[in-house]
This record gives sequence, C-alpha cells and structure tokens, in this order.
Amino acid sequence: MLWFLALAVILVGLDQWVKAWIASHVLYGTTQVVLPGILSLTHIHNDGAAWSMLAGQQWLFTVVSVIALAVLIWFFFKTRRQWAYSLGLTLMIAGTLGNFIDRLHQGFVVDMFQLDFINFPIFNVADMCLTVGVVWLLIVIFRDGDRG
Repeated sequence: MLWFLALAVILVGLDQWVKAWIASHVLYGTTQVVLPGILSLTHIHNDGAAWSMLAGQQWLFTVVSVIALAVLIWFFFKTRRQWAYSLGLTLMIAGTLGNFIDRLHQGFVVDMFQLDFINFPIFNVADMCLTVGVVWLLIVIFRDGDRG
C-alpha cells in the first residue's frame, strides 16, 4: 500500500511542478511548439471542466472533488489487495488531487499540453492521470468480468 501512496505523491508533485514551470516559463495565452504538428505547450487557465464546460462553477468542482476523493479512497481500501485496481484508483486519486489543489489555491486549473493533430482540450498531468486511471480500471473490470 505504501508503493501506491508514494506513486500518488510523486504524480501530484510532478503535476504541480509542471504547472509551476509552465506558469513561470510560458506566457499566459501563448503557445510554444514542441513537436510540429503533434504537440505544443499552451499556457491557459481553466475554471471549468473539459472544453471549459461549467466554467466558473468552483463550488460545484469543490463538492464533486471532495465526493470523488472520498469514493476513490473508499474503493482503494476495499480493493487494496488487488494491485490492478489499486493502481487505477491511485492514478485517479492523484489526478483528482492535482486539479483540486489548483482550484483551491488559484480558483482555476493550469493546463498546457495541446495536441495539434486533433481538436482536443488542452490538458495537464493530472488530467492524464485521471484518463489513464479510468481506462486502466475499465480494462481490469472487463478482464475480471471475463473470468467470472
């Protein structure tokens, strides 16, 4: 269980470090191309969800984050002897915490990764943790469902 706690701390730390680096090295609203036609760094502030849905509804995101963290932690402890579930839940907890920290301290989330080859929301490390965690858990759930 300590491995998963360490992973969560590392991922939240990485998320916060990348956000701070972007805030200090890329001017707000500007874009720096990393891989032409593939990836750029664009410094934006998002006070909503993906595609800025529900922009400005910080009270809602605070309530949802607290409830989500409680549920994720409960499931983590319930499935703690099953490493595959613990890994997915750890990723989701880290992602939720990373964005929750931003919302509490700044009232918005710093996003930076822009995929230039597709119309997709600009995202951050916490968003990646959430997405990979959800996909991982879906794979594990479907895999376990096939065994039963």
